[in-house]
Amino acid sequence: MASSIHKFWFFSLALLLLASPLLQVARCQSDSDDVVETTEESSDIGIVGDDAQDFGDGAFSSAPGIDTISVFPKNSARLITAGEEAELLVGVKNDGDSSLNVIAIKASIHLPFDHRLLVQNLTAQGFNNGSVPASSQATFPYLFAVSKFLQPGNFDLVGTIIYEIDDHPFQSTFFNGTIEVAEAGGFLSMESVFLVTLGTALLVLLGLWIHGQIQHLSKKTKRAPKVEVGTRSTDASTDEWLQGTAYTQSLSSKSKKKK
Repeated sequence: MASSIHKFWFFSLALLLLASPLLQVARCQSDSDDVVETTEESSDIGIVGDDAQDFGDGAFSSAPGIDTISVFPKNSARLITAGEEAELLVGVKNDGDSSLNVIAIKASIHLPFDHRLLVQNLTAQGFNNGSVPASSQATFPYLFAVSKFLQPGNFDLVGTIIYEIDDHPFQSTFFNGTIEVAEAGGFLSMESVFLVTLGTALLVLLGLWIHGQIQHLSKKTKRAPKVEVGTRSTDASTDEWLQGTAYTQSLSSKSKKKK
């Protein structure tokens, strides 16, 4: 019985560890709480849908004199609900000598302990009129949504802004940090259901083990009572069966003679 209980506890612990969020190696990049000044109205930057053009998977270098910053407006905890749209503001500061033209913003989600393990490519959002003149700055909105089937937990979000300077493409990483994905709606998440089920199973097993121990102890202590007659010890059931016979009368006369 004890061996089976130990095996069950080991198996339950293994399942719990698999269901729990993976150990993270946080590589967060600090956000600024300051609001980035906007030199262009959002209606003037000409946002294009994610199907407007293919920006490819090419990797470009960053241009000198270009700084980027990102802010989750009204969401400093970086809590993203799966399947629901989230907003990220990307600020670009151009300290170079030439004007730049923002082409697109894209992002991807990775496992936190290894960025080579891609979880999801997010929407690539293009811009028709994303010009940022020299010695100026602008803010660009980026709207994205993680898959509604993504398991809740911590993931790394990598955001990249692609731009051109003098017809040469460049890119800069504006965000490389951890976000928390929460399950959309529902009273209980799948992980909560699993933990409740596991806890119930453990309680049932504990009750069965206690019941078995009680039965085992009761079998040991359950014995027929004995009565003492003179110097001899006989079972009460035997005396009751022989009561009134010559044997019991002989025992009674012997006890009177001793007195």
